[in-house]
Amino acid sequence: MTKTIVEVRDLTKVFNGTVAVAGVSFDLYQGEILGLLGPNGAGKTTIIQMLLGLTTPDSGSVRILGLDLKTHREEILQQINFSSAYVAMPQSLTVWENLKVFAQLYGVRDAKAKMTELLRLFEMEEIRDKLTRHLSSGQLTRVCLAKALLNAPKALFLDEPTSSLDPNIADKTRVLLKRVCKQSGLTILYTSHNMKEMEELSDRILFLHLGRIIASGTPQEVIHLFAGQDLEEVFLKIARGKVKA
Repeated sequence: MTKTIVEVRDLTKVFNGTVAVAGVSFDLYQGEILGLLGPNGAGKTTIIQMLLGLTTPDSGSVRILGLDLKTHREEILQQINFSSAYVAMPQSLTVWENLKVFAQLYGVRDAKAKMTELLRLFEMEEIRDKLTRHLSSGQLTRVCLAKALLNAPKALFLDEPTSSLDPNIADKTRVLLKRVCKQSGLTILYTSHNMKEMEELSDRILFLHLGRIIASGTPQEVIHLFAGQDLEEVFLKIARGKVKA
């Protein structure tokens, strides 16, 4: 039986009277890539923030690696990681210095070798000594992804991880993530507005709308459920209110 890495039950969050997440439940399994799909405001980022303990749910529970997030957050965070295209890195440090700082924070063994390996994997050797403030958005995204893999996490939460990457690097990043999952059993939960990416990368999809899960399954199962040609058509149908969610 596949090991359950993340268990979410009846997760709910309300901001100033507005329901952001409404009774969401799902499981995430070892080695799986699960895509959170939905229009802006559907609750994707709020769910990830609650899984990291950055936002406290109003009700519901989260268990990660068999541990309750409320009582074992520090122990859980040592074994998972997170990356977002919208999170800033220290601007006055070089790429190498940034990775070194995070490697020390994570207590990475043989940090130099791990950092060198990640720079190679993400094709960043030539920018290792470049100040972070001088990086392009795509380069910064790759640094954030490398940072997120430093501690060899058992679960990785990604918020639009390829949004700033050109098509070539985005494709290489997807291939890399799939390879890491296959080789190490890494579990990934991620959000994206790139429907082609969702179809290519996801083992399963949770389609969110107004804070609720309205569909779940493989990309093809979700497409079939809404009688679409592809995920982009399904997304547009729901976002434009052309189907009952």
